[in-house]
Amino acid sequence: MKLLKLGLSTCCFLGLAPFAPGTFGTLGGVAIAWALAGSPNYLIWILVLCALLYAVGRWCGDWAEEHAGGKDPQFFVLDEVIGYLVTVAWIDGPSLLTLAMAFLLFRFFDIVKVPPTRRFERIGGADGILLDDVVAGIYAFGVLTLARLTLLEPQSWVH
Repeated sequence: MKLLKLGLSTCCFLGLAPFAPGTFGTLGGVAIAWALAGSPNYLIWILVLCALLYAVGRWCGDWAEEHAGGKDPQFFVLDEVIGYLVTVAWIDGPSLLTLAMAFLLFRFFDIVKVPPTRRFERIGGADGILLDDVVAGIYAFGVLTLARLTLLEPQSWVH
């Protein structure tokens, strides 16, 4: 059971990278979004996956903190995956440009913790681990949406 929880909470062990585990974990979200980009029901798949991953994250979150001996352990990267998927929750599947821009924007907002993001971190437990990244994903989604509306042709942003 420990190995299962470790594999899930690290997004197939991406979170065990020796440096920048959050960045490596976010790549799990990029892979998921890229794999689903051509799906005719892209947004539905993304929303369902976010809900499922959140439920899995809640199941693994308290165990991860206990296993690591501290709050919000670095190896726990399901929060980064969910936050990234929130960032790319478009109506249509994202283009490679969108995937790359979303990656940079999400990592920025996840690291900087624009207010009130840090307040969600203080909730504690699994929800505290997960919600700050959901908020970072919402900020990144907002900026990405502005870019989509003002930069390049609209078709440049979708698959």
